[in-house]
Amino acid sequence: MAVDPVASARQQVRQALEAAAAAAVAAGELPQEVAPGSPSWRGVQVEVPRDPRHGDFASNAALVLASRAGRPPREVAEVVRRHLPGGAWLREVAVAGPGFLNFRLAEDWWREGLRAILQAGDAFGTTGVGGGQRVQVEFVSANPTGPLGVVNARAAALGDALARVLEAAGYRVEREFYLNDAGNQIRKLAQSVEARMRQELGQDAAIPEGGYPGEYVIDIARDLLAAEGPGLLDRPEEERWARMARFAVEAIVAQMRVQLARFGVEFDVWYPETRVRAEGYPERVLERLRQRDMVYERDGAVWLRSTAVGDDKDRVLVRRDGEYTYTLVDIAYHLTKWERGFERAIDIWGQDHHGHVVPMQAALRALGLPDGWFEVLLTQMVHLVRGGQAVRMSKRRGELVTMAEFLDEVDVDAARYFFLMRSPDTHLDFDLDLANLRSNENPVYYVQYAHARACGILRQAAAEAGLRPDPATDLSPLGDPSERDLARRLLDLPGEVAQAATAREPHRLTYYLKDVATLFHQFYTRCRVLGEEEPVARARLVLVDATRRVLARTLGLLGVSAPERM
Repeated sequence: MAVDPVASARQQVRQALEAAAAAAVAAGELPQEVAPGSPSWRGVQVEVPRDPRHGDFASNAALVLASRAGRPPREVAEVVRRHLPGGAWLREVAVAGPGFLNFRLAEDWWREGLRAILQAGDAFGTTGVGGGQRVQVEFVSANPTGPLGVVNARAAALGDALARVLEAAGYRVEREFYLNDAGNQIRKLAQSVEARMRQELGQDAAIPEGGYPGEYVIDIARDLLAAEGPGLLDRPEEERWARMARFAVEAIVAQMRVQLARFGVEFDVWYPETRVRAEGYPERVLERLRQRDMVYERDGAVWLRSTAVGDDKDRVLVRRDGEYTYTLVDIAYHLTKWERGFERAIDIWGQDHHGHVVPMQAALRALGLPDGWFEVLLTQMVHLVRGGQAVRMSKRRGELVTMAEFLDEVDVDAARYFFLMRSPDTHLDFDLDLANLRSNENPVYYVQYAHARACGILRQAAAEAGLRPDPATDLSPLGDPSERDLARRLLDLPGEVAQAATAREPHRLTYYLKDVATLFHQFYTRCRVLGEEEPVARARLVLVDATRRVLARTLGLLGVSAPERM
């Protein structure tokens, strides 16, 4: 069962507000129109203030109810405050600004929250916001025509972290890699392999226009020659190209799997375009669209009537030569997702696919799929920087900085964390020097060091004093502002996970980690653990252990390790 002390306290505040309003209505101090359950309560919120000086929770109830009450918001707020039910859980309620109600809870609420963190163990941070909804996250999905690059690594970090966060938020998640293993780019790959094979045999041969000149194609050509000999080149053109394409794709995909596993990313499904075609999905899409009167023929081609469903122009689905367009095959692939029972499909695409988003949304609408079922997150380019200078990359010229080369230079933890520090729709200058720095200037080192420091305190307490964190410990000795601020932020983890999941923004968790690490370092500076009276030391060990657990859990959601020693 999900444990969320903040959500529980928020609900308690909400119930108190409703009880106070009901009492005020019964006393004739507020009109019936503002009774709980009335339309007037739409928009009433209870939130955690950004500034802790404004209390533990704040509500806009009086501002929302004021117009129906016919009184100024501050007057309504004072009436509600007078009728709030008492209780040991509530320390103070103040009216602030134009009429906000600020609540300060008794100190024991956050102390009990620390106890709940230890009792929940690894489950703390889990929420039920997903409600068991079945979601597919498709990401990376790079064409199998060359090695993965750095921008693919960014997509991998984002997709895997998003999947982890969604799972923690109560969704049932499947990770998928779509393989575009058919079409013109695969034909060009085969022709490039043939050219390299002939060059290896001393023959004159040129890489075709639009082909792949990278050195990896030479390696593939050599392996294919070793496997099948030069006789392959004497086979009929289409036959030999089919064999070259299959061999090259298998070799490239094998390397993709190796690098992704090295990066800590595993896919549940690798779904090939050849399967989409073989199972007749393009034809099924066309038939379904015809039944819905959403296609027509013009100039010998088949067109989707996409302007009727939100696109800025109609799209060609079948060219006049009978070839299926990329658009049709992609629509067909997404139809497989719908028929596989996913309640939500989230795609992570590169920014170069920006212009494909609206057409795809329109096409799925034309098929009769519900709006909102299909979502796209776009990732911007990555610019590597070393010594203040850009490290350039170009796949077509064969000068790609591959994911493998990148990971040879940068620790996986640093790479994943740096990719996730910013929203994916912003350009990223990846500072290789900073990522390799082993000091607090490096953001991931700063957070991991906080975890290692917490582990060190726990080890020392056990070794020197025989003390271990115990959820049953009396936590009343905790009261220093640094203790309260740290504990209060630790309790936010379930809410942070829920927000990151619903907004599809796992990068939010890097901000949270920085906050927790900073507050923990401040606590460490102000408050000794060992050397204090035993009741104080025991209480502080619970706070240290709760911090350790929250840091490890949150780092894990990003696919980043939590070292115990550094």
